[in-house]
Parts: sequence; C-alpha cells; structure tokens
Amino acid sequence: MQDKNNIVNWLGYGGLVPFVGLTILGWVNTFPQEIITKLIINYAAIILSFVGALHWGMAMTLSGITPNERHSLYVWSVIPALIAWACLSLPHSYALGLLIATFLYHLIKDFQLSHSHQALLPSWYLTLRVRLTIVVSISLLTTLLRSEEHTSELQSPMYLVCRLL
Repeated sequence: MQDKNNIVNWLGYGGLVPFVGLTILGWVNTFPQEIITKLIINYAAIILSFVGALHWGMAMTLSGITPNERHSLYVWSVIPALIAWACLSLPHSYALGLLIATFLYHLIKDFQLSHSHQALLPSWYLTLRVRLTIVVSISLLTTLLRSEEHTSELQSPMYLVCRLL
C-alpha cells in the first residue's frame, strides 16, 4: 500500500513548495512584498479550487452515501472555487484571511465526511489533508503578518516623506 501512496505524497507535499518558497521569499527584502503576496494568493486560490473539487469527485464515486449527502458534496465542492475567485479581487489582508479560514473550514468538512463514512475514504486521506492544511495555513498567515508589517511601513510618516522627496 505504501507504493500506491508514494505518488500521492510526492504530489501533495510537492504542492507545498510554492507556498513555502514564496513565504521565504516574502521575508527577503530584495523581493517586492506586493508581488510575493499576490503570487501566494493566486496559488492558494488555485489550490483551494482543487481541494474543493475533491468533494465533487467523492460525490461522483462514493457508494453508500445518501442522495442528500451526495447533493451536499456537490454543492460544497464549488464553494471553495467561488471563494477563491473572490479572493483574487479582495485587498490582500482580507484575501489571505479568507483563504486561511476556507482551507481550515474545508478540513472540518473532510473530518465530517470521514466521521460519517470512514470506511469509504482512503486511510491516508485525512492525515495528508491535515499536514497539507497546516503548512498552507501557516504559510498564508506568515504572508499576512509580513504583508501587514509591510503595509504599515508604507503608511509610516518616514515613507511618506521619502516619497515626497
């Protein structure tokens, strides 16, 4: 069973590379914070859409769920994509906060699904989802804190004076 999960682990953890890499770049002063923040928001929006689509796949393939459960899975599966899309137009601090909240809420939805249909999901699924969500949330929170720090620097009187000169 380990060999079958190897590709899942490589892809799952590999998907964290842009989150971690961009977070690190955000702390290097030679990179414009505005660009780094936008890149991480864009990538997070794409990944959040993908994560939502997992529930669409489950709705199509899981046997042993009621029609109402299947309907709920379909409905929920598109909500993360809609939220992600909205985040692309929000101010960065709101977008990052909403992305964090949605990733965490989606994990709660995964736990609810697993609790009611544990035998229907792969045994590795929740463990992987928890690990990935933790890293993504920390990355987004770190970016939010750095972005807020950068914003307050830009609004400082010293920066205003420098811009006027």
